[in-house]
Amino acid sequence: DVQLQASGGGLVQTGGSLRLSCAASGFTFDDYAIGWFRQAPGKEREGVLCISIKDSSKYFASSVRGRFTISSDNAENTVYLQMNSLKPEDTAVYYCAAFRARDPANWRVVYYCNDWTRYNDWGQGTLVTVSS
Repeated sequence: DVQLQASGGGLVQTGGSLRLSCAASGFTFDDYAIGWFRQAPGKEREGVLCISIKDSSKYFASSVRGRFTISSDNAENTVYLQMNSLKPEDTAVYYCAAFRARDPANWRVVYYCNDWTRYNDWGQGTLVTVSS
Protein backbone atom coordinates (compact mmCIF):
# COMPACT_ATOMS: atom_id res chain seq x y z
CA ASP A 1 0.00 0.00 0.00
CA VAL A 2 1.12 3.53 -0.76
CA GLN A 3 1.98 5.38 2.41
CA LEU A 4 2.97 9.02 2.70
CA GLN A 5 4.09 10.60 5.95
CA ALA A 6 4.36 14.38 6.06
CA SER A 7 6.20 16.11 8.87
CA GLY A 8 8.02 19.31 9.77
CA GLY A 9 5.23 21.83 10.24
CA GLY A 10 5.24 24.36 13.02
CA LEU A 11 5.01 27.99 14.00
CA VAL A 12 7.39 30.46 12.39
CA GLN A 13 7.61 34.22 12.12
CA THR A 14 7.20 36.14 8.89
CA GLY A 15 10.36 35.85 6.86
CA GLY A 16 11.38 32.61 8.48
CA SER A 17 11.96 29.17 7.01
CA LEU A 18 10.69 25.65 7.47
CA ARG A 19 11.44 22.35 5.78
CA LEU A 20 8.71 19.80 5.37
CA SER A 21 9.40 16.14 4.66
CA CYS A 22 7.28 13.56 2.91
CA ALA A 23 8.45 10.01 3.53
CA ALA A 24 7.04 7.57 1.00
CA SER A 25 6.74 3.81 1.03
CA GLY A 26 4.86 1.00 -0.63
CA PHE A 27 5.51 1.88 -4.26
CA THR A 28 8.23 2.26 -6.86
CA PHE A 29 9.41 5.75 -6.08
CA ASP A 30 10.87 6.44 -9.52
CA ASP A 31 7.53 5.87 -11.25
CA TYR A 32 5.68 8.48 -9.24
CA ALA A 33 5.14 12.18 -8.93
CA ILE A 34 4.98 13.75 -5.50
CA GLY A 35 3.10 16.95 -4.94
CA TRP A 36 2.66 19.36 -2.07
CA PHE A 37 -0.77 20.83 -1.55
CA ARG A 38 -2.02 23.27 1.03
CA GLN A 39 -5.35 24.25 2.45
CA ALA A 40 -5.74 27.51 4.30
CA PRO A 41 -8.67 28.12 6.63
CA GLY A 42 -11.82 28.76 4.63
CA LYS A 43 -10.12 28.10 1.30
CA GLU A 44 -9.94 25.26 -1.15
CA ARG A 45 -6.96 23.00 -1.29
CA GLU A 46 -4.40 24.05 -3.89
CA GLY A 47 -1.40 22.40 -5.44
CA VAL A 48 1.74 24.45 -4.88
CA LEU A 49 4.75 22.38 -6.00
CA CYS A 50 5.46 18.98 -7.39
CA ILE A 51 8.27 16.82 -8.67
CA SER A 52 8.31 13.93 -11.07
CA ILE A 53 10.84 11.57 -9.53
CA LYS A 54 11.97 9.88 -12.75
CA ASP A 55 13.21 12.99 -14.50
CA SER A 56 13.23 15.46 -11.60
CA SER A 57 11.00 17.84 -13.51
CA LYS A 58 9.33 20.29 -11.19
CA TYR A 59 6.49 22.76 -11.07
CA PHE A 60 6.00 25.75 -8.84
CA ALA A 61 2.81 27.73 -8.40
CA SER A 62 3.34 31.44 -8.91
CA SER A 63 2.48 32.17 -5.28
CA VAL A 64 5.56 30.28 -4.05
CA ARG A 65 8.01 30.57 -6.93
CA GLY A 66 11.33 31.95 -5.77
CA ARG A 67 10.58 31.19 -2.11
CA PHE A 68 9.80 27.46 -1.98
CA THR A 69 11.83 24.64 -3.46
CA ILE A 70 11.19 20.93 -3.79
CA SER A 71 13.76 18.17 -3.84
CA SER A 72 13.91 14.43 -3.49
CA ASP A 73 16.24 11.97 -1.83
CA ASN A 74 15.65 8.88 -3.92
CA ALA A 75 17.74 6.69 -1.65
CA GLU A 76 15.46 7.57 1.26
CA ASN A 77 12.21 7.77 -0.74
CA THR A 78 11.66 11.21 0.71
CA VAL A 79 10.61 14.51 -0.82
CA TYR A 80 11.41 17.80 0.85
CA LEU A 81 9.67 21.13 0.68
CA GLN A 82 11.96 23.97 1.67
CA MET A 83 9.99 27.09 2.47
CA ASN A 84 11.84 30.39 2.77
CA SER A 85 10.66 33.97 3.20
CA LEU A 86 7.43 32.74 4.69
CA LYS A 87 4.43 35.02 4.74
CA PRO A 88 1.25 34.93 6.86
CA GLU A 89 -0.67 33.91 3.74
CA ASP A 90 1.38 30.72 3.62
CA THR A 91 -0.41 29.59 6.78
CA ALA A 92 -2.16 26.34 5.93
CA VAL A 93 -2.25 22.62 6.43
CA TYR A 94 0.27 21.17 4.00
CA TYR A 95 -0.27 17.75 2.46
CA CYS A 96 1.93 15.59 0.32
CA ALA A 97 0.33 13.37 -2.26
CA ALA A 98 1.38 10.99 -5.00
CA PHE A 99 0.29 9.47 -8.27
CA ARG A 100 1.89 7.08 -10.70
CA ALA A 101 3.33 9.44 -13.29
CA ARG A 102 4.79 6.74 -15.52
CA ASP A 103 1.96 5.24 -17.55
CA PRO A 104 1.79 1.50 -16.74
CA ALA A 105 0.55 0.76 -20.29
CA ASN A 106 3.35 2.72 -21.96
CA TRP A 107 6.50 3.21 -19.92
CA ARG A 108 7.67 5.98 -22.23
CA VAL A 109 4.76 8.16 -21.15
CA VAL A 110 5.32 10.22 -18.03
CA TYR A 111 2.55 12.58 -17.00
CA TYR A 112 3.31 16.10 -15.85
CA CYS A 113 3.42 16.37 -12.08
CA ASN A 114 1.19 19.44 -12.07
CA ASP A 115 -1.84 17.52 -13.32
CA TRP A 116 -3.38 17.96 -9.89
CA THR A 117 -6.43 15.82 -10.57
CA ARG A 118 -4.27 12.70 -10.88
CA TYR A 119 -3.14 12.66 -7.27
CA ASN A 120 -4.88 9.75 -5.57
CA ASP A 121 -2.72 8.85 -2.59
CA TRP A 122 -2.49 11.29 0.29
CA GLY A 123 -0.56 11.70 3.47
CA GLN A 124 -1.88 13.32 6.60
CA GLY A 125 -1.42 17.06 6.77
CA THR A 126 1.10 19.06 8.72
CA LEU A 127 0.19 22.53 9.96
CA VAL A 128 2.31 25.52 9.08
CA THR A 129 1.52 28.75 10.89
CA VAL A 130 3.28 31.98 9.96
CA SER A 131 2.87 34.76 12.48
CA SER A 132 2.95 38.40 11.45
